[in-house]
Amino acid sequence: MYAIVDIAGQQFKVAKDQQIFVHRLQGDEGASIEFDKVLLVDNEGKVTVGAPMVAGSKVTATILSHLKGDKVIVFKKKRRKGYKKKNGHRQYFTKIQISNIVA
Repeated sequence: MYAIVDIAGQQFKVAKDQQIFVHRLQGDEGASIEFDKVLLVDNEGKVTVGAPMVAGSKVTATILSHLKGDKVIVFKKKRRKGYKKKNGHRQYFTKIQISNIVA
């Protein structure tokens, strides 16, 4: 059984006991959260597609940790002008584990 769910503006294909990284979510570590924006549910070959959401379905997850991703270097340069700009960025992520999918 799997579902396609909208989490913080992004779509993820999730299954039970799967761990995924999503953009930073509100909540403490160990807290349980529910996502009700389920777009598709596949239950052993029986596919239910929402228009736009599947009515009555939800995905429950547990927050495992809050962390930061790898550093991405942003480097800008204009040749022969002496212009150089170096900047770094680290995205905030939340690691969650899918605990239940209700179709």
